[in-house]
Amino acid sequence: MDGLNKSMFQIGSDTAFAVLSRSNELSQLGNEVINLGIGQPDFNTPQNIVEAGIKALKDGHHGYSASNGILELRESVCEYYSNQGINVDPGQVLITPGAKAIIFYTLLMFGQPDAEIIVPNPGFIAYKSMVDYTGAKIISLPHQMQNNFSFDAEELLSLITPKTRLIIFNSPGNPTGGVVRENEFKKLVKGLENYPNLYILSDEIYERIIFNNQKHISLLSYPEIKDQVILLNGWSKTYSMTGWRLGYGIYPKKIFSFAEKLAINCHSCVSNVSQYAGIEALRGSQLFVTNMVKEFEDRKNFLVEELNKIKNIECIDPGGAFYVFPKITKKGLSSKQISNDLLEKKFLATVPGSSFGTLGEGFIRLSYANKMHNLEKSILLIKDYLNEN
Repeated sequence: MDGLNKSMFQIGSDTAFAVLSRSNELSQLGNEVINLGIGQPDFNTPQNIVEAGIKALKDGHHGYSASNGILELRESVCEYYSNQGINVDPGQVLITPGAKAIIFYTLLMFGQPDAEIIVPNPGFIAYKSMVDYTGAKIISLPHQMQNNFSFDAEELLSLITPKTRLIIFNSPGNPTGGVVRENEFKKLVKGLENYPNLYILSDEIYERIIFNNQKHISLLSYPEIKDQVILLNGWSKTYSMTGWRLGYGIYPKKIFSFAEKLAINCHSCVSNVSQYAGIEALRGSQLFVTNMVKEFEDRKNFLVEELNKIKNIECIDPGGAFYVFPKITKKGLSSKQISNDLLEKKFLATVPGSSFGTLGEGFIRLSYANKMHNLEKSILLIKDYLNEN
């Protein structure tokens, strides 16, 4: 294809959406497909949030807004972090059409040929896609099962070179549900004192979905590195607002203007309806979140217990998000083949672990953002598949 930017051929795609597309095709052919592939809560957006969006329309909020977001919404974000003892200025908050935009803008800012970016492996697909697009080199940071899908701070620090421009974190993590332990963060923060010009993208989109009496630790809570942290968060997972397309980034003041310029040139501003709904989400009742997380934890406990009863499957208990990442083997088949077989033969949609990096090979991702009766059926389908010759 003459004329295309060569970087276009480096961009990957999101396997979960490809699986969703194929699932829909199979459903349209009359098959009953259980989708444990897509990463979105199976709950409706809370009614108080929906009503806030409707009110915004009725109140006439139909035009453009500020490129960085409505001030009241950015103030709401700051209040949220203030309640955690973290001071954030509204001038640091960039509201975006979904949190994924923060990945895009941040990697456009730091990714370039000859640069190195440290990326979790396995990790969210968009990290690798965008690093590859910029021409930067990916340095893989292992997140392995034997380490509860967390990282080793000393290993991470050993990966830093004069070419390192950015480190990407994701806790709780996609696809593994792994949660970084506080002692690793402390060791990391201590080591980063030697790298004051190195930036960190901390993807905390699953921060409220956390289990086993654990506490989420935001990298913004460490004053030693606060001016190096770019925090990614949003409303999609916590408030079941995936279709509202609303996220945000908190940038250090010295680089905020660059992120804002990218936003102006890309999306101009975010839908007013979504932004006013986002204000209500942060300031309104949080009972929905509490109840949703409890339901997710019950489902997670069921899946982990039942999966570990199946021969040729090993599944650790994830600390957060709404995924399990079991190790699964069958006759030496790849994770991609196993995932494809489950969809085409058993009509069970999953995502192959290899989609998330080389260290994801041998695993599949199951989202338990689905009803319990479907999770029960899924266990039976997996058993049937593994017992087949």
